[in-house]
Amino acid sequence: MTKKKLPDSLHLDTLAVRVAVEKSQFGENSEALYLTSSFVQPNAESAARRFAGEEEGYTYSRFTNPTVTSMEQRLAALEGTEACIGTSSGMAAITLMCMGLLKAGDHVICSQSVFGSTIRLIAGEFGKFGVQSTFVSQTDVAQWREAIQPNTRLLFAETPSNPLTEVCDIKALADVAHAAGALLAVDNCFCSPALQRPVKLGADLIIHSGTKYLDGQGRVIAGALCTTRKLIDEKFMPVMRSAGLTLSAFNAWVVLKGMETLSIRMKAQSDNALALATWLEAQPRVKRVYYPGLASHPQHALAMQQQSGLGGAVVSFDVEAAEPVQARKFVFHVIDSTSVCSITANLGDTKTTITHPASTSHGRITEAQRQAAGIGQGLIRVAVGLENIEDIKLDLTHGLSTLDSMA
Repeated sequence: MTKKKLPDSLHLDTLAVRVAVEKSQFGENSEALYLTSSFVQPNAESAARRFAGEEEGYTYSRFTNPTVTSMEQRLAALEGTEACIGTSSGMAAITLMCMGLLKAGDHVICSQSVFGSTIRLIAGEFGKFGVQSTFVSQTDVAQWREAIQPNTRLLFAETPSNPLTEVCDIKALADVAHAAGALLAVDNCFCSPALQRPVKLGADLIIHSGTKYLDGQGRVIAGALCTTRKLIDEKFMPVMRSAGLTLSAFNAWVVLKGMETLSIRMKAQSDNALALATWLEAQPRVKRVYYPGLASHPQHALAMQQQSGLGGAVVSFDVEAAEPVQARKFVFHVIDSTSVCSITANLGDTKTTITHPASTSHGRITEAQRQAAGIGQGLIRVAVGLENIEDIKLDLTHGLSTLDSMA
């Protein structure tokens, strides 16, 4: 069936609904879901040419599937990149990036504030194969510049960071990377392209955990890497074909449908998060609130500039306590006193989630690494959903208002 050509200039909300609607001969309005492991070839010659990359056509769903292609095309359009490659998870996207770009003896500079598994992957797993790494302050550009070495190939940041919502200056880091002949990768999971488009600020690669806001309802695990067509074809697709870091067609289809409501959800959840963060700042047992939308956030002005004027949906806060042991006890009490919030380390859901980062998302890194990242035992992370925010405030009040009885 002939596909209509869309206008060259469309708003992001329209792109999220209309780009890459792959239709079969039946002309369905919703995206088709191609649940097949392989594709029948018209003849042996075409099969040979397609497997050799000399002719367009789908061959095997480990690396070519129409539903996955649709998801890739839509996300690339939203991020403003030439191309995208879907992966089985966000961590698989980071693995693919490192495998495609790095070799023994190469050097990576990474924010010390990234997701705990990212730290373990880069420092631990790739370190075993001779990839060197230096971890620096998320927000101090001078530290990034000073860490540059002749063998530096990649700079990697997550902004806002998990869980303290630190915001890096994407353009400044891009300038540092490019001056050294390196690439800048940005994990855009917390904002999504609805709020932030790092490539417009100079980033070379955009990482996504589609599990989070792209899906938006906690249904599937998915990931993606957005960048140039040249890097996809020459660096990442060869690794994908061999390593099988594959995004399933079904999960790609779910993420496709999730992206249709991305902007609406991100706006509503950001509004809820700002209301919650403002309320938390006024609570007597809350020591500090971390949220880019607050004027008290150290990078507030930068965040509002980079993130389309919205702070995102993740709020973290420190509970007031005299010592770390007491802090952990207090935090567990607050979390366990909730009945509306879901106690889970995932985020990006329409349902509000709550977790203790020091023992969940960042539980596998060392205490020294947690301290360097500013993640204490008294920290709670709330990924705000679409419930009425007054109900979430009341849910947190149950635990916060009874801490005095535990002192």
